[in-house]
Amino acid sequence: MSASNQPKNATARKDDFVQRGMKGPNRLGNTIFFVSRLVDPFLQYSILGNGLANGLISRLGGTVLPQGPPLLTNTFSDRLGLSPYRSILLAMSIGSMAKQNFHLTTIMQEQLKPSSALAIGIVNAVFNSINSLLFLTAQTSASVNGEHFPQTPLIVGTVLYAVGLFIEWFSELQRHQFKKNSANKGKVYQGGLFSLSRHINYFGYMMWRSGYALAGGGWVWGAVVAASLTYSFTRLSIPDLQSYMEERYGEQYQAYEQRVPYKFIPYFV
Repeated sequence: MSASNQPKNATARKDDFVQRGMKGPNRLGNTIFFVSRLVDPFLQYSILGNGLANGLISRLGGTVLPQGPPLLTNTFSDRLGLSPYRSILLAMSIGSMAKQNFHLTTIMQEQLKPSSALAIGIVNAVFNSINSLLFLTAQTSASVNGEHFPQTPLIVGTVLYAVGLFIEWFSELQRHQFKKNSANKGKVYQGGLFSLSRHINYFGYMMWRSGYALAGGGWVWGAVVAASLTYSFTRLSIPDLQSYMEERYGEQYQAYEQRVPYKFIPYFV
């Protein structure tokens, strides 16, 4: 098929991370994504527990926070030697990795290009590493606010993280179960959490990313991440995906847009 004869959605979105409409796994792409995400918790532990970035912080004029008393649970986690706060940040890295690799191996149907898989893995590692670096730097750490553990940024950030990760995971799982039923072929999923927002999974991602940032770098960094992701989703990703869905499902998707007017944040945007 020549480029001039390709479907509009195939040519317009050939540079997307996920190749929409192209079913079946790209084994190399999936392997790169899975491994790159699997490596991230080890990277974050090296930063939080082994001082991997302490020299960088010092060279930039920052003061590295002391380790603090280790978490004692009489379990394997005690061998990590991390404080309770650092243990929670590491758990956030592990949780996001597990969620994304679950999505890859259980839910995702579209192909993922190797270059895109590597880019996504790098972006996640960079975001998580910035959270860890900001936490470790006394001048920016969310833990240095005059409160005893658990500090307010950690409490709020953890709640946002947990709720957001659940929203993203559960909404995508609900849609996957709907699509698995052959009777629903060619239909737009409009139930579950997707009855509250047409891109509720994006909203969940923004929540947990912002919560993770808040727990590491405090209120300003959390707000910066929330604002940047909101702009990226509402101005870039959602309009492109909406165009694809309208093109693919026609009046059916337009009816869904009328029934669920909120594209991102339920009852707000």
